[in-house]
Formats: sequence, structure tokens, C-alpha cells
Amino acid sequence: MVRLQEEEAMAPRGCGLVVGNYCHDVILRDGCVVGESLGGAASFVSNVLDGLSLPCSYVAKVGIDFAYSVTHPPRAFCSAAPTTVFHAHFDGDAERVLRCVKTCDPIFPSDLPDEQFDFGLAVGVAGEILPETLARMLDLCRLVFVDAQALIRTFDPLDGTVRLIPLKDSGFQHLLPRIGFLKVSAEEAPFVDVQETRKCCCVVITDGEDGCRVYCKDEELRVPPFPTVQIDPTGAGDSFLGGFVTGLVRRLSVPDAALLGNFFGSLTVGQIGIPRFSPKMFQRVKDRLERKTLDSRRGAAGTVFQNSEEFEEFRIYLSEATKLDSTTDQEIADGHHLDGENFSTVETGVNQDNQSHRQPSKLLVTAVYEAS
Repeated sequence: MVRLQEEEAMAPRGCGLVVGNYCHDVILRDGCVVGESLGGAASFVSNVLDGLSLPCSYVAKVGIDFAYSVTHPPRAFCSAAPTTVFHAHFDGDAERVLRCVKTCDPIFPSDLPDEQFDFGLAVGVAGEILPETLARMLDLCRLVFVDAQALIRTFDPLDGTVRLIPLKDSGFQHLLPRIGFLKVSAEEAPFVDVQETRKCCCVVITDGEDGCRVYCKDEELRVPPFPTVQIDPTGAGDSFLGGFVTGLVRRLSVPDAALLGNFFGSLTVGQIGIPRFSPKMFQRVKDRLERKTLDSRRGAAGTVFQNSEEFEEFRIYLSEATKLDSTTDQEIADGHHLDGENFSTVETGVNQDNQSHRQPSKLLVTAVYEAS
């Protein structure tokens, strides 16, 4: 059994700060555009945080060409730089190739609000979070969660293909002791030196169908996945982070919070682009989080181990909640769900006066991954 130290002391509460630019995502299969949507880690994260009613302030930059309506408007429109654009290429059975073809301006320390937050999420996708910006976040937030892609991504100067560099060469290494949790994908893990990094902060590795692993000082745990059929992997790690952070904010233990992260990650890969989650599912999850929060305040929960009866009961509960994740347009309208129209009819376009107009987005009608 695994016990993580100082869980209660590290558990954040209250309002958070989310930093990372919105993007335009274009999905191509065998060289042909098959879908376009709102992108950026902040979009996927907010989709979960909003659904679970976790209040946060958002800092994002886009160009005046920004093409989507969002619940949390960008903090700044850049007249000289376009909105960041990613092309995700799926060719045959090859792994996804991700290219950044346009880049918006970075987020500077001065762009952050001058106030204190209980927790923060650094979720950059195109190098927009600078070392000095992360340092400022660490000053403003009691506990900071960082997505490793914000630190170790680099881009081919010719075609924008996303590459990874060692964390020690990124310019962020010196900030690790001040970070609470570093979220890393299995692909990114070799560039992070997990065994060294865990000495400075907790490392959470997401590994798709294998669930996730958490490394914290001398302790570690493995949290099982939820079965799913993968259609589009985009944003799964971001949704995981939204669930994981919410779990800790709601006073879950690290294992239970990681389980909640796995839950939302699994639901995300089953849809294309930003997922449309059922309000009924969200309500069911919130009901359970409220009960678990009350139990923890009464001292009934304590530290939950991965193989405890309570952990297994929570896993079964979430498995049952997946059956509620079938949304209708009316349910989304009734629930005022974030970006519910992004894959049907979306409010798009921002002109010089920041006025939106409507135009249909391109809808993916076939799975990115076809069944073999």
C-alpha cells in the first residue's frame, strides 16, 4: 500500500489561476483537412473545471483572427500576431505528427493579475509560458500544477513539427522545487528524468490505456485506467489535469484525485476535439465529490490508499457515471455547457472591434483512428 505524505497540507482550496493560450486546431488525415476546432490546453482544462464548478481566472492570448466564442474570454488580443495554430496529422497507422504553424505572443509576467490564488495551472502549448512568467505564477499561487509540455516543447524552424528537449536544458529546471505537481505524458517522461525530478516535486505520468503513475519523493502509486475506445487523443492529458486538480481542491486524496483525472481523460479520447460532456454526468460526479468532501472534513476519509475499499468504491461509481455521458444538444443548452457548439455551429471570428459573428465549423464525420 502507498501513502503520500503531506497530502492535506498540499491540498489547494478556493479560486485558481489558469495560464495558457487558446489555439486553433486543424486535424488532417492522409493530408486532407477533416476537422477544425478550438484548441489549447486551457480550453480542455476549463471544460472540466467549469463542469465541476471550480472557479478560476484565465490568462490567454490570441490574435484578432481568433475564431471561437469561449466562456473565459482571452485576456489580450494581439494585433501583430495571429492566434496559435496546430496541425495534427494522422497518416495511415503512423503516430500522430503535431505541427505548430502559427504562434501568438507569449504571456508575460505583467499579463498576470496582481492578486493571490490558492492554486494555479501552467498549461502552455506553444512556448507561451516563459520562465519568468512561471516564476511569477509561483509567487501568486499557493500551489502550482504544471504541464511538462509547457516547459519542454520546441518546434522545427522549417515546418513547426513539435519536438521535445530535456527539462534540464529548458530554462525551467531551477523552478522545480517550487512546483507542487508536474504532469508528464509517457512520451515526455524520458525528457524529464523522473527519478531526479521527483526529489523536487510530485510527478504524475499519464499513460493512456495504462492509467497513470504518481511519484512523490520516496513514494509512488499506480492508478488504473477506465476502458475506452480512442478516437482522438488530443486534450486527454489536459482533461486529466482538470479532473486531478479538482479532486485535490475538493480534498480528495492523491490516489482518488488521480482516478478522477483518469476518468475525464478516458472520456476525452472517445470524442473529437473538446468533448461534450453530459450535464447529468457532471452532476453525478459533483454529488459524489461533495459527499467525499464532507467526509474528509468530518475526519472519516483520511489518507485513501489505492487498494482500499473506498478507492475501489469510487472507481466503480465513476465507471457507472460513464453511462451518463451521452449528451444531446438540448441537455447542453439546458446546462449552459462550455463550447457545446464547437463541433456544430460555433460563434467564430473576432474583428478589430472584437465583435463575433457566426459561421459553421468543419465537422469531423469519421474517426481519426479507424478500427483495425
